[in-house]
Amino acid sequence: MKYRKLGRTGLNVSVVGIGTWQFGGEWGLNYTQAEVDAILDRGRELGINLIDTAECYGDHLSESFIGDYLSRRNREEWLIATKFGHQFHERFTRTDRFDAAAVLQQLDASLKALKTDYVDLYQFHSGPDAAFDNDELWTLLDKQKQAGKILHLGTSIGSNDNLHQTEASSKVGSEAIQVVYNRLDRVPENRVFPSCEQQDLGVLARVPLASGYLSGKYKPGAVFGETDVRHRHDPESTRRKLEEVEEIRRNEVPEGVDMAQWALAWCLKNPIVSTVIPGCKNPAQVEANAAAAELEI
Repeated sequence: MKYRKLGRTGLNVSVVGIGTWQFGGEWGLNYTQAEVDAILDRGRELGINLIDTAECYGDHLSESFIGDYLSRRNREEWLIATKFGHQFHERFTRTDRFDAAAVLQQLDASLKALKTDYVDLYQFHSGPDAAFDNDELWTLLDKQKQAGKILHLGTSIGSNDNLHQTEASSKVGSEAIQVVYNRLDRVPENRVFPSCEQQDLGVLARVPLASGYLSGKYKPGAVFGETDVRHRHDPESTRRKLEEVEEIRRNEVPEGVDMAQWALAWCLKNPIVSTVIPGCKNPAQVEANAAAAELEI
């Protein structure tokens, strides 16, 4: 495994982390604690030290799986990134909760679920600019940092061209940007990444496999079940993406190289990217993701 600095946080993060949206049950699978343990144990064996989760991956469900795991392992071996701003109601249904009082409740609920006293990175979760620009929110978060509940603040931008929230990071004390970035979606390269570089913000690339389309497993015409979040994607857009993936496979991926590993390595080839945080359904996928750290493309 290789490691990079997460911007000015100074944290050394594995270049491949573990995304855990799937633990909340919205990717077509429901997990047991034993299955989560196996995924995280394999990640640690391979040198991965970053887990990214959120309060609304289930109603703190993903966090609870992680917390149960951490309670039986060495907490200090892991960097835990979670998020705030949404209330989970049922599968695919959330409402915004970005006011300071609600966020304090969310933070305490996240700490309880994670069975930890602190979060390494606490991220504003894909909220509107009006919520981001609330000084009361950031004052509250700064007080929680002073209290030791949060080590670093970050922003997970909803639009991968949200320059407003990126450029305001230094002002509000946010030290990292989480953004959608992959071979099918290079928009952050234009404006967000230059701003991150100027401010020395860490960059977490989410959806690096483009919701699995860059995994190489799906052909044009693939159909996803109703319990899979990809079922909600526009069918025509899905078809175009899968056709583009076929073109990329033919013209860019070296023969004999696993496409998913290539796609992760492609993201990491950009030095502004601190870490990629792909999801994984089982330990074998963790192994495949981790191998991208050593792939030269």
